Amino acid sequence: MDTFADAGLGSVDRAPLVGRAQELDRLDGLLRHRREGTAPAAVDVTGEPGIGKTRLLAEFAVRARRHGVTVLRGRAGPAEPDSGPPVQAFVDSFADLDHRDRALSPALAALAELVESPWPVPAVGDTWDGPGTGVGRRADRVRHIAAALDRVPAPGLVLVLDDFHRADPASVALVDHLLRHPLRAPVLLVLARRERQTPPVLAPVLARAADSGDLARLALGPLTAEDCVAGLVPGLEPGLAREIHAAGLGNPLYHRALAHARTRGGQAPGTGPVALVLDELAPLTEAERVVVEALAVLDGRATAELLTAVARSRSTAHPADRAAVDEILGELARRDLVRHEEDGRVLVLRHPALPELVRGTLDPWRRRELHGWAAAALAEAGAPVTERAPHLVRATTSWDAAVAAELVEAAERIGAADPACAAHWLAAVLALLPDSPEHLATRHDLMLRQAQALGSAGRVAESRDLLHRLIDACRPGGREQRQGATGFDATDTTTDTTGAPDTTGPAGTMDTADATGTAELRTSAVLLCAFMERHLGRYPEADALLRRELERTPGPRPDLRTWLVVEWGCRALFAARYPEVRSVVARTLDEARRRRDEAGTAEALTLAALGEAYEGETATARVHATGAAALTDSFTDGELADHAESLVRLGWTEVFLEEYGSAERHATRGIAMARRAGRPFALSQLLLCSAYVHFLTGRVGTALGMAEESLDVARTLGGAELLGFSGALRAAVLLHARPLGDPEALAAAEEAVATLGTAEGWWATQARGLLGFVVPLGRDPHRVREVLVRAGGDRDLSRLQPSLRPQYLELLAGAALAVGDRTEAERVARRALAEAEPLGLPVQRSAALRAWGQVLAQRGESAAAARAFTDAARESARSGATLREAQSLLLAAPMTRELGDASRAAAQWRRGRRLAVEGGARLLVDVADRTRPAPPDGVPGGRLAVLTPREREISVLVAEGLTNQAVADRLCLSPRTVESHVARVYRKTGVETRAALASLVVRDGVGDGQSLRG
Repeated sequence: MDTFADAGLGSVDRAPLVGRAQELDRLDGLLRHRREGTAPAAVDVTGEPGIGKTRLLAEFAVRARRHGVTVLRGRAGPAEPDSGPPVQAFVDSFADLDHRDRALSPALAALAELVESPWPVPAVGDTWDGPGTGVGRRADRVRHIAAALDRVPAPGLVLVLDDFHRADPASVALVDHLLRHPLRAPVLLVLARRERQTPPVLAPVLARAADSGDLARLALGPLTAEDCVAGLVPGLEPGLAREIHAAGLGNPLYHRALAHARTRGGQAPGTGPVALVLDELAPLTEAERVVVEALAVLDGRATAELLTAVARSRSTAHPADRAAVDEILGELARRDLVRHEEDGRVLVLRHPALPELVRGTLDPWRRRELHGWAAAALAEAGAPVTERAPHLVRATTSWDAAVAAELVEAAERIGAADPACAAHWLAAVLALLPDSPEHLATRHDLMLRQAQALGSAGRVAESRDLLHRLIDACRPGGREQRQGATGFDATDTTTDTTGAPDTTGPAGTMDTADATGTAELRTSAVLLCAFMERHLGRYPEADALLRRELERTPGPRPDLRTWLVVEWGCRALFAARYPEVRSVVARTLDEARRRRDEAGTAEALTLAALGEAYEGETATARVHATGAAALTDSFTDGELADHAESLVRLGWTEVFLEEYGSAERHATRGIAMARRAGRPFALSQLLLCSAYVHFLTGRVGTALGMAEESLDVARTLGGAELLGFSGALRAAVLLHARPLGDPEALAAAEEAVATLGTAEGWWATQARGLLGFVVPLGRDPHRVREVLVRAGGDRDLSRLQPSLRPQYLELLAGAALAVGDRTEAERVARRALAEAEPLGLPVQRSAALRAWGQVLAQRGESAAAARAFTDAARESARSGATLREAQSLLLAAPMTRELGDASRAAAQWRRGRRLAVEGGARLLVDVADRTRPAPPDGVPGGRLAVLTPREREISVLVAEGLTNQAVADRLCLSPRTVESHVARVYRKTGVETRAALASLVVRDGVGDGQSLRG
């Protein structure tokens, strides 16, 4: 029995067998072929401890018995050669053979008697390889057992020997004989073992048999996340299930053990699957166990020197020096509890989940003691404070100012990479901090730092609640203004990605006895809290907080006032009410410029630029964006980390101004900075910005990857509007990445909109509008119209972003045409043209032109429609919006064809399709294929009519841009065959190049003439 399997569990509690269908089929096949005499006589099943070898073989035994085969299961004993009887694994297996079985099968009864009878006693010094009469008698016994096995009659015998890495020498000798002299009887020998614990005497025996084909190998690998989540411990919260799978590395027993440990709230830590995992620790000596516990406390990874320093105790049974630890490590390595990393210096527990499981079973006092030793040893070794902090947190039970300072420093250093951990360490300091007047300043500072970390970790509501408590504690006239105190250094008043003061960096000292210091701390808390409220979609609450802070007397100092106004402006912008703050933002920008406050100027400029771009005041927005870009580009990456939201606003402004190159440059720089500095709010929005640019400029695959990453980050941050907007934009990109009619994009968009609830901010409105693009217009135009009007508030979509409204009006016009309302479609298209004209934005003008072109096409005015679509393509190309250019060209081609200009129509179609192919826009490629121009009149099939069906098929694929190899792969032909076909096509049609053949295919191809919807 594998100690890391389901041993000891009753049938009701038996561990589920998950994801091993392929392995079971392999064993079934080996058994079937073995009974036919065409398969090896033995199977070697290997895998890591806990991977499920025993569980798999138990299931195989059940299936084998259903076929009438006798199944005997045994387990090898301890590794020590003098423990237990010889061939112990075989003896144990025959315990399954009861008196009835023996009576029914004389051959099995004789075999059992041979195996179970006393073995010859070896003389002193005898070994299996050495001389001596005892050896000879035992060798005879091996041959007799083999002969008896060869007399087993049909339907046969399956002999399962588990834990065979622990087999005694006699068992190894018997298996060696059976492998060197394969049985003719229907007997299948199944060995299960751990590769790393296989002794040197057994490994070559199995290797030789595998090389000769007399032994089949079956290695068990980890299970997939889907198998573990759905089958091993069903019902776990999805996020927790994914975490457990990642920690368990797909090992079924470790997955179950971690689930048990993490969902039982610390109750019965060493029971159930955890007990099975830790069963191997039971035989360890006290000193060996101390080393394992020390390594577990060090998170399963340490040098021998560090282990020696930690594994100390007053007990004489515990190791005291390096030599003793080295000896113990050698024994633990032999047991495969400890492994060496590649460089040989670092030792690790064999599975990354073991440290957590071992720590969970330690007595609390013992665990604290070991963590204390670990912290001291790491400090002595010069380890960074971030390595010492986890041990300090677990070892400290009372206030210690020096320890607190180390934990705060560690939280500051790790905040960018792991804000949740930083928040935990700060909470530990706060929990121990005495509740006395002299520590008030320290408490407030720590609360602000913790709130920052909680927000970055996605625990926005917790951050907001903590900030509310802090703001209350710092209200004017509070007791902290009347009581002197000393604490940690004051926080910096520069801002981070949230727009709130950065609490993670060193700054000048602030005397918290001074009312000014308290006021500045409160302002910092208000800024951060307003950001959290905004992220939660609570715009009135953010407005009230900021107004009160701006109106207090005495007011905040000028630079902090700038931050307050910028956050207040962001609140108005995201609530789609920017005009209300326009004048205040302008005054604040002027003040920042007069003070030569570059950071404040950049923040105000980017806010003003984005606000004006949103409202469609493109000329003003462009002036602000140009100034903001010049200033932002002069900042170092370190400075930008404190102004990441400013970069977000600049990137989106440039997107709305259709300056895609600048937007991509700033977004790319911002993404790299946000990753390094740990700015998740900015990262999510910058990824969206970059995804949108890549999408419009014809790089759909890359855009989809960025949109998906943005959505993943948004999920960790919470916030319905960010999550909904991220999901909706991803769905819009996904629509173009998938084939025409694929339902996944619509499902994704509906899910995104469902997360919005009753939110009515900018992002929520945009997300609902994007749903209209994903609903299939041809199948459900009424719903498209309903979605747009509901998002836009009226027939003119007046609630939607003015600078993007023409593209929504284009879709609305198309919906009106699809339901037969030509009058409404004409009204909407004319409005789109009117709104696009003052914007001066080529992409928005192209959208209006397409809307008008569709109306003209419905009227039968082909020439005017062709001009509108062609102009739309030209406008899109001006801004580099490749996707919109392709869409416009594919609309223009049928109209141009109706005018009799087949050659120009073919060129438009060909360029449109090529742009779609190169951009990865599968939707447009499919639409293009449905609108393929027909061959010229009077020439059925054109020059392609002389080709065979296979040659025409290959010609079409060549026209799509496929190489000969790609065509061969598609049609399951050899590249040489494709090459020969292409050469014959050239001869028959008179063309000489692939480009010329593509032109011929376009001109002479046959299509269904369906219309295009973007």
